[in-house]
Amino acid sequence: MDALGINLATLLTQVVSFLVLFFILSKVLYGPLVKIIDQRALKIKESLQMVEKAKSDSAEQSRIMEEKLSEATTEGQAIIAESRKIAQKFHDDELAKAKADIEAERLKAATNIQREKDVALEEIRKEFAGLAVDAAERVIGKSIDPKTHKDLIAQVLKEGTEVK
Repeated sequence: MDALGINLATLLTQVVSFLVLFFILSKVLYGPLVKIIDQRALKIKESLQMVEKAKSDSAEQSRIMEEKLSEATTEGQAIIAESRKIAQKFHDDELAKAKADIEAERLKAATNIQREKDVALEEIRKEFAGLAVDAAERVIGKSIDPKTHKDLIAQVLKEGTEVK
């Protein structure tokens, strides 16, 4: 080994020193370093699990919110439909009431018109009867008794209504 330039005592000393250093480093440095790395790996693993749990919780909350939003939308649409139904019923009721009021006013007006027409016709009959008596007295030249007067008026009125 001398030919290679290797001294056996030095080689042996270096191997023993290396093994002692390796043993010391493995006990003092490698063990705690591995322990710290393992702890860090565990923390990272726990953090990843927490992230996954948070994602699943978030997804669950999102699903719940979507359900609530869907329920609220459905409920809102039902309320709107009910409101429209109530508004339509109110409109129909008010329209029916207005039509009934108009019909009542029309009937009242028709009754008033008929009554005024009857009063006017009665006044015309009286006026006509008076004119007929005056005309008859002038034509005949004498006064007519009440019975003849009534008969004459009835006949003239009958002829007057038949002409209409």
